[in-house]
Order: sequence, then structure tokens, then C-alpha cells
Amino acid sequence: MDRFSEHFRMDEEAIRVYVAEKLKLFENIEDIKVSEIGDGNINYVFRAEDIKSKKSVVIKQADKLLRSSGRPLDVDRNRIEAEVLKFYGEVASDYVPKIYHYDEVMCALTMEDISEYENLRHGLMKNKIYKNFAEDITTFMVNTLISTMDIVMNPWKKKEDVKKYINVELCDITEKLVFTDPYTNHFGTNIVLDESSEFVKKEIYNDEELVFEAGKLKYKFMNNPQSLLHGDLHSGSIFVTESKTKVIDPEFAFYGPIGYDLGNVVGNLFFSYIHSDIVMSNEVEKRAYLNYLETTIAEIVEKFTEKFGRAYDEKVIDPMAKNPLYKKWMIASILEDAAGMAGTEVIRRTIGDSKVKEIESIESIEARVYMDKFLILLGKSLIKDRYKIKTGEDYVALIDKIKKLI
Repeated sequence: MDRFSEHFRMDEEAIRVYVAEKLKLFENIEDIKVSEIGDGNINYVFRAEDIKSKKSVVIKQADKLLRSSGRPLDVDRNRIEAEVLKFYGEVASDYVPKIYHYDEVMCALTMEDISEYENLRHGLMKNKIYKNFAEDITTFMVNTLISTMDIVMNPWKKKEDVKKYINVELCDITEKLVFTDPYTNHFGTNIVLDESSEFVKKEIYNDEELVFEAGKLKYKFMNNPQSLLHGDLHSGSIFVTESKTKVIDPEFAFYGPIGYDLGNVVGNLFFSYIHSDIVMSNEVEKRAYLNYLETTIAEIVEKFTEKFGRAYDEKVIDPMAKNPLYKKWMIASILEDAAGMAGTEVIRRTIGDSKVKEIESIESIEARVYMDKFLILLGKSLIKDRYKIKTGEDYVALIDKIKKLI
């Protein structure tokens, strides 16, 4: 009987057998080296290499229990990820790894090994510069997001797609950890420094206007199936070289508001900014690197706006949406959403339970408190003033404004 005819969580030895005997990717099982390379909270990721031919692949398996907490989670998330990556391969092939196989029984996705790429978050923490990143990530977002809008694709096909990508459990995680607990601690998941607790209480929990505005963003996240989103497009889901960019891990994909993906990309760059501001000691080098990050943030917003507008003119088929006023309204609403969603990402990573390395790596309590204050005030402004934040310059100006408040 085929040992892979029923789902079980594979270890390194099982992966060796799987790629050799089930997938038949390698000729000699004795030459296969397997290592676990994933450090995420949800799935198990392995790299399998033939040590003689140097051919390698990555296998990502979904288990029935979460890797971090051990609680149950629907394995259908890997099916969604596989199908989304295949779709990305059709509309943005340069920016995603190739998909070789998806196993519905083992819930295992076999894909191109992109080991020569570096995790964007880690690279930015080392103060590296990626000159093509803003160009690449905006092309990726525009190509993937506009293609799945009602005004571009067949509305019947769109509605079938919305059903196909219903992602109940992972959306529930986002709705709780991004849009609820950071403002209410309703589920008790927030992790706040004692030294920052009063500031958090005053600036977040007791700010009724902020909670109201965050609630409106939550409602939009839950009720606006505008386009097929990546759903978790943070710096850890993006891999880069000096000249190339790859996006991975769309397991949170579903149909939602376009601004959520754009806002996640922009929001995560603020963590790189404040981390560099704190850890870099050479003032000349620091200023140069902060300028690079500011420019990157601004370019992402500007390039997205420009490319989306151009793609809009080329792809829209709905006669009502061809009205210039409609186009102007659509782009303005996406940019408004993006600013607000960037704010929710900043706040949830600062006081929620899924913190980023840029924050956790800072050992000085004084520096952490400063970081908390900067990020919380920044996130609040992005949410409450999102109606006014339309350009790249608006984001950069906000950084200077917040620094003067601390």
C-alpha cells in the first residue's frame, strides 16, 4: 500500500522517500539531503536536494494542527495557496516560485527552490539596499490584483472564484489578531511592555474614535470582495536579490479589499525604518539608509498608483467603470484603504502577539518604549487620517510629524 495514500505529518526522512518514490524527482534516494527550513507558525517547510546533481525543491506541508500552538486548522489552506501560486504564475510569473506539484492527500506543495533569494525582512535589518524592489512589488500587486476585479473579469467567473477562495479559518485569524484584539484585547492575546502599558491604554484602548475607525476597516475587510488578495503580504513573505523579487506564502488568500495588500507592504517598511533608526550608530550612514527607506515607501505608493491607472485603462470591460470619474474614485478609495490597512498592520505587530523581528530584536527597554510610541502614533495617524493620505510624500511627511510628537 502507498504510504502516502493517507495524510500524516512528514518529517525529514519521510520527505526523502516522498520526493524519490512518490514524486520521482530524484533517482537515488541515498543522494537526497533533506533539511527543515521553515520557521513560521503554521506549516512545515523542507528543502530536498540531490547532493550529486545539485537539483533541489522545496516542499511545504500543511498539518491538521498548527505548528506553533498545536490547535486544529483546516488543511484546505494549502490547496488555496497552491491554486493562488498557479494563478500568480499566469499573471506575474517573474515574481513567484514555479509550482511543480500539489498533493491533495498529503496537503503538500512542491515548488521551486529560491534559496539564492534572501528574506526581505532579514535583508533590511542588515541595512541592505534593493534598488528594484519598489518596481517589482508594485508590478506584482497591480498584475495580480486588477486581474480579479469585477470590472475586469467576467462577473459570473468572479462570483465562482469568491466561493472557491472562501478562507474561513485564516480570515478569522486576521479578523481577530489584526482588527479586533489590538484595540480591545477582547481575546487576551496582546503582549505589551509594562513600561508601555499606560501609553497603550491611553492611545489605543481609550481612543473611541480610533476603535471606531479600525472597526470600519474590519468591516470593509470582511465585506468587500474586491479582488483576490495575497492576504499576508508582509516583509517575511517577500524574498529578494539585488535585482529580483519573489512572493511566497499566499495561504491567507481570499477575495478582499485591494488596499489590504498594498497597506501590508507599506506598513511593514515602517518596522525596517524604526529598527534602522534605533540600531545604526553612524549618523551619515543612518541618514542615507533612512532616506532609502523613505524613498522606497513613497515609490511603492506612487508606482502602484501609476501602474494601476495604466492597467485600469487597458483591462476594464465594465462600461460603467470606464467613466473617468469612476476611475478616479476607485483609485482614491484603494489608496484610502491602503493607508488605513497599513495602520492596522503597524499597530497589530507592535502590541499584538505576532510581533516582528525588528521589534523583538531590540533589547533596550528604553529603545523599545520609544519604538512602541513611534509605531502606535504612526499607526493611529494612518488609520484616522487615511482620507488625507494619498501620495508617497504624505507617508514620508507623516514620519517626520510623528518623530516631533515623541
